[in-house]
Amino acid sequence: MILQRFLVRLITMAVTLLGVSVVVFVIIRVAPGDPIAMMLPPGATQADIDRLRALYGLDRSIVEQYFIWLSGVLSGDFGTSISLRQDVMSLVLNRLPATLELATFALLLALAIGMPLAILGAREQGTAVEAGIDVANGAALSIPDFLWGLAFILLFGVLWPIFEISGRVSPRLELPFVTQFYLLESIVRLRFDLAKDLISHMFMPALALALPLAAIISQLLKLSLKEVMTLDYVTLARVKGFSETAVILREALKNAALPTLTLVGVQFTFLIGGTVIIERLFSYEGLGNMAIDAVINRDLPLIQGIVLVFALLFVLINLAVDMMYALLNPRLRHG
Repeated sequence: MILQRFLVRLITMAVTLLGVSVVVFVIIRVAPGDPIAMMLPPGATQADIDRLRALYGLDRSIVEQYFIWLSGVLSGDFGTSISLRQDVMSLVLNRLPATLELATFALLLALAIGMPLAILGAREQGTAVEAGIDVANGAALSIPDFLWGLAFILLFGVLWPIFEISGRVSPRLELPFVTQFYLLESIVRLRFDLAKDLISHMFMPALALALPLAAIISQLLKLSLKEVMTLDYVTLARVKGFSETAVILREALKNAALPTLTLVGVQFTFLIGGTVIIERLFSYEGLGNMAIDAVINRDLPLIQGIVLVFALLFVLINLAVDMMYALLNPRLRHG
């Protein structure tokens, strides 16, 4: 059952990626703006324009361009960036770890905030505490992440400067990194001075991304807990003398967490996509920041590479969540 489900999802994933590649390839080429015109100086001749268009394959039809690009992608060649004159795949892989670390840190913050609030709200049903949690969740959801980011810059970067407001790491530090996963590598190598500096740069953008997701996690998990806590086995635990907190943590939480797990996986994909604006706001050197530069410069190969990598991340995360849910849900595991 699970193997069949996995194979179906793999086929769906391939079709999805193919569809995304077609849509993105066509849209960025029919949109107004000529990348060649942005590359050339004002005195360029028509011969210069024609030469560059031929160099980047823009003198062919869209269909020909797509199949040439697709054949390159299938062989691992995503083309050359028009604005940066570097290999697209190298550029993307160089920036991707920063975005993944930021999104993962934001997810951990969202879980650290949302789960305790959900447990507290379920424990204090019908009280002012639950009402206050609902109000806080509504406020967190109604304010976009970039506004949270601006507020944090003002509060913790200007008025009370305890966190860094731009960049990924302080350039004054020695950076003996082998990989681009700076935070993970600094922890593994016990370079806690580097880890502290990285977290100082990452905390505000991660918190801005985490607050809306924390509110979603809190609301959904609280509703699931309240539903599970009406079941017989939870009532039996109360009869045995367990406190309400123990009943939630030992009996109700493990079953109520399944719907939340699925939601967290889906929302994590949106969290990665949401890093685009936040990275720009905090000058964070990630893939989202590069994506904005690529759009501004009409760098078609780089835009295509970034979007395809984002799409691949989305489908892989959804596949992992789907498989994890199938393994954790007994009805699907034994179906």
